[in-house]
Amino acid sequence: MKKLYFLLPFVLLGCKSQNVSVNVKESASVSQPVEIAYKVEQNEVSDFLRYLSSDELEGRETGTAGIEKAAVFLEDFFEKNNVKPYFTTYRDMLTNFKSPAYNIVGYLEGSDPELKKEFVVLSAHYDHIGLLKNKQGDVINNGANDDASGVTVVAELAKYFAKTKSNKRSILFVFFAGEEKGLLGSKSLVEKLKKKDFNLYAQLNIEMVGVPMKRDYLAYITGFDKSNMAQKINEYTGKNTIGFLPKEAEYKLFYRSDNYSFYDVFKKPCQSISTFDFENFEFYHHPSDEFQLMNIPHITKFTQEFLPAVTQIATTPTQEITMTK
Repeated sequence: MKKLYFLLPFVLLGCKSQNVSVNVKESASVSQPVEIAYKVEQNEVSDFLRYLSSDELEGRETGTAGIEKAAVFLEDFFEKNNVKPYFTTYRDMLTNFKSPAYNIVGYLEGSDPELKKEFVVLSAHYDHIGLLKNKQGDVINNGANDDASGVTVVAELAKYFAKTKSNKRSILFVFFAGEEKGLLGSKSLVEKLKKKDFNLYAQLNIEMVGVPMKRDYLAYITGFDKSNMAQKINEYTGKNTIGFLPKEAEYKLFYRSDNYSFYDVFKKPCQSISTFDFENFEFYHHPSDEFQLMNIPHITKFTQEFLPAVTQIATTPTQEITMTK
C-alpha cells in the first residue's frame, strides 16, 4: 500500500474502531448466493505466496532484478493456467517510469456474446519497496502482506475462472508495478485502456489480506459509500463478508491504492478490499513483513468466500453494482 507509513504511529496508538457490517437482509431485492463446488487449495496458496515473498526477489522494488524475477514467475503462472495476454505479451510497459518496468496483464474472454464486451478488473500490486539502505541484519522488505498476499488471491481467482470458464463478462487480471512509487503502474495502464474505449464494469483490487481481523466481517472495502459494492458482495456470498472500517474513511484509503487510478479515469465502481485494519499487523513497510507471519488458512478462506461474489459480478445479466456518489 502506497505512502501509509506516516499515519501508522498515530493510528496504532489508539485505534479501536467499531464493528460495522452490511446486513445482507437489508436490501429490498436480494440476490441469491451462488453455490461454488470449486475448492481453493491451501498448499497452492502457500507455495505461491512463499515464492513471491522470498528473499530471492529482494523486495520486488520496481525497476530491479528482483521484480524482474517476480514478473517472470507471474507470466509463467498465467501461461500454465491458460490465461491469455491482453496485449501482445503479458508485459505492459509503464510509460511513466525512468527504467523498463512492467505490469503483468492476463485476460479471459467472457462466454456471453454481449456481456463479453464488458470488463471486470481483478488486480493487486506485485511491487514492494526493495532493500533497506545502510542497514545491518535483515535488509529485505519482503512485502508478504503488502501485497504478495493480494497477488496470491488474484492469481487464485484467475486459476478458478480459467478452469471453470464461468465468466460471461471478460476479465482482466492485473498485477501492477510501481504502486509504491505513486500508483504508476495503474496510472499508466488506465490511459492505454481509455484510448481503447475499454468498457469497464467494475474493479476489485486486493490489498493486504495476509492476516485476519477480529471483527464480525471478513474484510472491509475502501470508499465504502461510493458504490453499492459492499452490499452486493454480501448478497452474493450470503454472509457479512464486507464491513465498514471507520479508519479507512478517516485516512482516505480509497485514494491510496490502484483502484483510484481506475476510478479517476472511468468513474465506475473501483474499490480495494483489505483485511489490514491498523490493529492486526505491525510490520507495514518493514523487513519483518515475511511469509512466516502470513495466515495461510485465512487467505485461503478469504479467497474461497469471494468466489460467489466474483462469479456473480462476472455473470449478472445487468450491471448491479453502481455508483452512489
